[in-house]
Amino acid sequence: MASSTSVVLAALFANGAIAALKFGGFLLTGSPAMLSETYHSISDTGNQVFLLIGIKYGAQEATRSHPFGHGKAQFFYSLLVSVMLFGIAGWESARHGISALRAGGVHRASEDVTLLGQTFDPVYVNYAVLLGAIVFESYAFWKAYQGISRQMDEYGWTTFREAFHKTSDVTTLTALTEDTIALAGAGIALFGIYLTRVTENPMYDAGAALIIGIMLMGFAVALAWENKRLILGESLPKAAEDDLRDIVREWDGVTDLVDFRTVYFGAEELLVTADVAFEPALDAETIDDRITDLERALKAHNDQVQRVYIEPEA
Repeated sequence: MASSTSVVLAALFANGAIAALKFGGFLLTGSPAMLSETYHSISDTGNQVFLLIGIKYGAQEATRSHPFGHGKAQFFYSLLVSVMLFGIAGWESARHGISALRAGGVHRASEDVTLLGQTFDPVYVNYAVLLGAIVFESYAFWKAYQGISRQMDEYGWTTFREAFHKTSDVTTLTALTEDTIALAGAGIALFGIYLTRVTENPMYDAGAALIIGIMLMGFAVALAWENKRLILGESLPKAAEDDLRDIVREWDGVTDLVDFRTVYFGAEELLVTADVAFEPALDAETIDDRITDLERALKAHNDQVQRVYIEPEA
């Protein structure tokens, strides 16, 4: 949890500063790509606020009305990020890009700007802001990359695609996705603005805005889909679940594993239930001891296992 919080805070401070700088660049140049990037960074800043709310709310203790805690709050707030913010930012960016393309380009401030006695072309402000954004976003990306890499090492996932589909830590997943498209978006905007500058064709700038919007909407759908699986109650991946099944089957005194189920009730918080048949000769006290030891063994094998309920069967 501490790792997720540090990842989100790093992204929050980076995106807040970058949003203000990008908006300043847009005001000076009228660049559609810079406006799209402003929407993008404002969205990302709001995203981090939602994610922090999810972390704080999800950390609340269990109550009578929420006996398994509030861990799924992170799934809900991450879904809000993807649907409300990514979707809105993506749509607005794409719409602005389409409008600029239909208008045959954009108005770009042609007058030089004088600042501190120095006169310069305002397009260089865009270059400086976007290069600065790439530096800040690279830091935020590195923090998120470290978080997901830790999980990959811990659970034996070999690719980022596998981690994307299997992780329950949606906070780190969302931050990593945001930072990835933030870097890509800044690069696309920089390239589009540069091409417009050297060719004097404003269509490149407008096209960059459209591409950024489409990219944002695409990732919004992907993130929403990943959150859906957890909100609906996804189980542990099959290979990892089979390891837990084998522990139960091979436990001393167990004759049959009648039923076995796992489900995530929070980020890296797993519930395990099992119906287990024990040897008929075992008395109730011995069965209780075996169950207690079995619960400890399951938790020791996978630290995501937070709650275990084992029902002895006749």
